[in-house]
Amino acid sequence: MAAIPQTRVMIVDDHSIMRDGLHELLDRSCGFEVVGQARDGVEAVDVAQGLHPDVVIMDVMMPNKNGIDACREIMDAMPDTRVLVLTASTDEETVVDAIAAGATGYLQKFSGKDQLLTTIRDVVDGEFRISGDVIRRVFAGIRAAPEKGGSPELQRLTERERQILKLFAQGMTYAEIGEARGNRPLTIRNAIYVIRDKLGAKTTQEMVVWAVRNGLLDNGSPSPSAASTAGEI
Repeated sequence: MAAIPQTRVMIVDDHSIMRDGLHELLDRSCGFEVVGQARDGVEAVDVAQGLHPDVVIMDVMMPNKNGIDACREIMDAMPDTRVLVLTASTDEETVVDAIAAGATGYLQKFSGKDQLLTTIRDVVDGEFRISGDVIRRVFAGIRAAPEKGGSPELQRLTERERQILKLFAQGMTYAEIGEARGNRPLTIRNAIYVIRDKLGAKTTQEMVVWAVRNGLLDNGSPSPSAASTAGEI
């Protein structure tokens, strides 16, 4: 019987009790292998470059170098590595900085263990995992008013692509979007790649920021209709 692939995880936190707790949780959960730990941002960059983990669980407030700067350096050196920011901070600017640094997930430390494990798996699968409520709250103050008639990039998207992008930017997974629209998760994932190419976005983070700035999360923006969109992309 073939061995089940293990997701190689690195834990970065300046509190040993937090590192040990996460290590124990992951050890008890199927599909994870903790390959390393770090106590601050400087050590995080050095250790990550030696281990090349699949995902780094990164705290923000740490001595010597904070998690945002460490995330940016890790992503520059190893763009295939995923970074999940796990922090006690509720500061909205921290979310913006984490996304700008290349994090593909953002979770607060008071989240439950099941939510943490699910988020890690989603991030490793290439999904962008920040809750829709957090995204809307954070970017509400920076969204530029949409151009009259829509931006040139928006005009490149079909109505169906706008609907998929809206759901994705709200924090829904490929599977959740697929269920809402009657599509397979793989179909939604491929559609997201097409949308990203049409927008000229380099990352899913950049694509989500674009969607918020252009008003796709506003109440009046298009929403999918099960009667008219089932089975379509």
